[in-house]
Amino acid sequence: MSDQRRGERLDQPRTPRNLRLRRVDAETFGRWAEGIARGMGTANFLVYMTLILVAWFLWNTLAPASLRFDPYTFTFLTLILSLQASYAAPLILLAQNRQADRDRIALDEDRRRATLQKADTEYLAREIAALRIAMGEVATRDFLRSELTRLGEELDEAAERRRKLERRQQEREGRRTGGGERLDELDGDYVRDGRYEG
Repeated sequence: MSDQRRGERLDQPRTPRNLRLRRVDAETFGRWAEGIARGMGTANFLVYMTLILVAWFLWNTLAPASLRFDPYTFTFLTLILSLQASYAAPLILLAQNRQADRDRIALDEDRRRATLQKADTEYLAREIAALRIAMGEVATRDFLRSELTRLGEELDEAAERRRKLERRQQEREGRRTGGGERLDELDGDYVRDGRYEG
């Protein structure tokens, strides 16, 4: 008697019965549910549903009494519409769940790609920094231009000094032959020019 009571206790769950239902392919059923939900969300569905309801009302109110299959309270129509609503809601929820799963997978893929892109960007940033450090010792185009400009100016100044020096030497030789000025003044010109240090 105690064994029989134990089997009937309400505070413990029953052992599951081995009831085997036919397995339904979740992917196929999900695609079917999405197709129905997508079809119900179109303007065509609303137009056709409205036409069917109008035809139903007209037939069951204006047709002869012997041909009416759903009299005025439209009980059969109410039953059909409630069945449609009771199946439409779970199908729409199933379609939304599948869309949420797809969005989650796409989000995971986007996150994975963003991680890879971040790693690539960090690698490229390190490579660019290494190149900048390596290029720090190499002359750049602007540096070479400024150095060439400076050297050109120095060469121009040197050529100008050489011309002045040659002119003075010619003047000195002309004065020596003419006997005009003293050599002290010429030596002073050399000292001012920076070529002669005595």
